[in-house]
Amino acid sequence: MTSKSGEYPSWLIQKAPDPHLIEKMKGLLDRLSLHTVCEAAQCPNQGQCFSSGTATFLIMGDVCTRNCSFCGINKGHPSPLDPLEPENIARAVTALKLNHVVITSVTRDDLGDGGASHFARTIGALRLTKPDVVIEVLIPDFQGSFDTLKKVVDSNAHVIGHNVETVPSLYARVRPKANYRRSLDIIQTIKSMSPELITKSGLMLGLGETEGEVIAVLRELRAAGCDCLTLGQYLPPSPKHHPLVRYITPQEFDEYRIIGERTGFSCVFSGPFVRSSFKAAEMYEKVMSQRGQQEA
Repeated sequence: MTSKSGEYPSWLIQKAPDPHLIEKMKGLLDRLSLHTVCEAAQCPNQGQCFSSGTATFLIMGDVCTRNCSFCGINKGHPSPLDPLEPENIARAVTALKLNHVVITSVTRDDLGDGGASHFARTIGALRLTKPDVVIEVLIPDFQGSFDTLKKVVDSNAHVIGHNVETVPSLYARVRPKANYRRSLDIIQTIKSMSPELITKSGLMLGLGETEGEVIAVLRELRAAGCDCLTLGQYLPPSPKHHPLVRYITPQEFDEYRIIGERTGFSCVFSGPFVRSSFKAAEMYEKVMSQRGQQEA
């Protein structure tokens, strides 16, 4: 379904959140010099998440070294890493009384290990400060370095996600510095390094992909060992970003969910407002429940 510029279909209209609760969340993040991908990527769910006291933390700054045309995060030359950030993340998680935390990052091709050591330090700080918290990380591709990837895997997060974002035919326009096959290899390598780890990936729809292309990607992700899948509607952050080709209807999203489940994913969240960390705790609990039933 297409729509005139500036007009959203009815299913993409959300109720405005409580501004006081949002300001409280932002105040805590500002005091600890932290960023969230919710704000940096202009996520449409940030009001809902902030008002419920949850957020996806963005580490290593808010400037990315890549130039993906779909993404609202700033591009350019990042600042040096903040050595206090891992501990500040742990403080924020404790203050917010989170049981499930999601950590992601900008891509830092300027760093020798792409920031893998910083991920590991952040995970370590969380485990030391709040041992019972479920830790989920959403990582970049580290330019395909499996030795670098191992630093994150060995840090013992509960969930590691890496998004393919779109179908292979659109990579040249949407993700010019990324590589679809490399992203599949990331998922497969995580699973081979630590079979018990929950692996996760996601796609945005509405960029110009075909149904057949989406289904092919789902099959390849599952074959690579991906456990969980998120599918959401692409919404351009500005007119300068990759154009919206079409709105995907809720019915189509539900059809993709069914296809994903039949393909063998442990859990599929598919809908217009679904993003990488959408109901992350619920997804984790569902997968662990399934594993418990299989072992019984």
